[in-house]
Amino acid sequence: MIGQISGTLVYKHPPQLMVDVGGVAYELEAPMTAFYELSEVGERVSLFTHLAIRDDAHLLFGFADLQQRDVFRVLLKISGVGPRVALALLSGLTVDDLAACVAAGDIAQLTRVPGIGRKTAERLVIELRDRLESVSGVGPDSSRSTLTPQQDAVSALMALGYRETEASRAVRAVEVDGVPPVETLIREALKGLSRETP
Repeated sequence: MIGQISGTLVYKHPPQLMVDVGGVAYELEAPMTAFYELSEVGERVSLFTHLAIRDDAHLLFGFADLQQRDVFRVLLKISGVGPRVALALLSGLTVDDLAACVAAGDIAQLTRVPGIGRKTAERLVIELRDRLESVSGVGPDSSRSTLTPQQDAVSALMALGYRETEASRAVRAVEVDGVPPVETLIREALKGLSRETP
């Protein structure tokens, strides 16, 4: 089992990245929450990993910390949740936000994550209540570390099919006073992107 990879980041385009370890480049997939913490291409990175073995492929997933990796593994034990759905959950929600949703039974918030329907969200709430407590530092009382509204907006635009560079540029171009809600950032960024389209 490959538990951790340390090397030079040679490529990153969510959700995929590539790390060169001693001349061998490993392809990984990572949640958006891990991408926000990645170094620039050409710099050293260290990621905790999970290896998923299928008949047709060996898939390697990378995570910013052990807690994120352990929650990913807990999610895989839930009926109907495979690596792609687990990755989507950890891209749309931080570990603490996921724990808070489960503790509060917030089905609506869970179904906002692409690929999560109502039945899956209900199953997550029921089956994760006890299982998340087995992961160190995860639970309703743990301190919440949320993404900034700008990061949330970029993530949402990428889910709509925009590239990371154009999504980031569009969000940065939005001029609003104070700290705007994510919905405002997304709406204004989409207006800007539509004006750029010939």
